[in-house]
Amino acid sequence: MGRMSEAPKPDGKALERFRIVMLPHLDAAYGFARWLTRDPVEAQDVAQEAMLRALRYFHAFRGEEARPWLLRIVRNTWSDMRMLRSGERVPLDEVESIVDGGPDPEQTALAVDRRRQIAAALAALPEESREVLVLREIEELSYKHIAAILDLPIGTIMSRLSRAREKLAVELGGRLGKE
Repeated sequence: MGRMSEAPKPDGKALERFRIVMLPHLDAAYGFARWLTRDPVEAQDVAQEAMLRALRYFHAFRGEEARPWLLRIVRNTWSDMRMLRSGERVPLDEVESIVDGGPDPEQTALAVDRRRQIAAALAALPEESREVLVLREIEELSYKHIAAILDLPIGTIMSRLSRAREKLAVELGGRLGKE
């Protein structure tokens, strides 16, 4: 991280441009960090550090699409932080549920349960599978953007996504079969 100080400090114009271009993607950065870390507190740390890095290196941003650029920084930040901690990770104890607030309590309860089952199955997948699924299905990024974020060929993304979907289906089948 000592190299970060070598980057020029952003001026007022750059700060305003950063606010306009990058801040709308803060939720996506946190969401992706949450799936990577499987811990909401650690995800906040990763997202915050990633935003600081994005700001520090915003001069290198050339107007390409902001969300994939930021999500790649999130992934790299997570990798750096994980290496510093020697792989020590706190598992996600409870899966967050979001209530639709629909008029029918029974339908709402079923929807919440489905979300819990899907989130738990997704959280149980290996990181490689989880990150490609989150980027495609939750963040709704194109294969091209996912390939840029993960620094992999599009064909590799397609095959990883196919295998990840299969693993998720097996995991969900096992979870739903237990009920």
